[in-house]
Amino acid sequence: MPQNTSPDRIIVIVAAVIVDSAGRLLLVRKRGTDRFMQAGGKIDPGERPADALARELHEELGVVVDASDLDYLGRYEADAANEAGFVVDARVYAVDLGAGAAAAAASAEIDELVWVTPAEALTLRLAPLTSEVLMPVLVQRSERALGR
Repeated sequence: MPQNTSPDRIIVIVAAVIVDSAGRLLLVRKRGTDRFMQAGGKIDPGERPADALARELHEELGVVVDASDLDYLGRYEADAANEAGFVVDARVYAVDLGAGAAAAAASAEIDELVWVTPAEALTLRLAPLTSEVLMPVLVQRSERALGR
């Protein structure tokens, strides 16, 4: 945790990095907000992070994902996008929706869902976790996959 962040100012979440076969990234904007971010949300008490993400993806996007199919990318921290003075402590997973990607639709508290290239994503107003942490991680993984 950041040294000056008290435990009551930390929001523990799960987040999904979802990329389709064309290399586009799925981002969502929650109702009443103006920043795009990964789908995901808060972990319920006693819930395992992977189970929380599978639940959140079903609630937010209407897709069914088995927790055992999630690929853990790591734990990351960033300023919360919609709660001033808070920090998110995120467990982040790569999610392959396969053929189900086309069926993803905004529901629950999600107001808008977009599929964008990484370059297009950078033109959007992004949550700090997305812009400052996950976009650089995705670029690094992409370059490694290309052997650079």
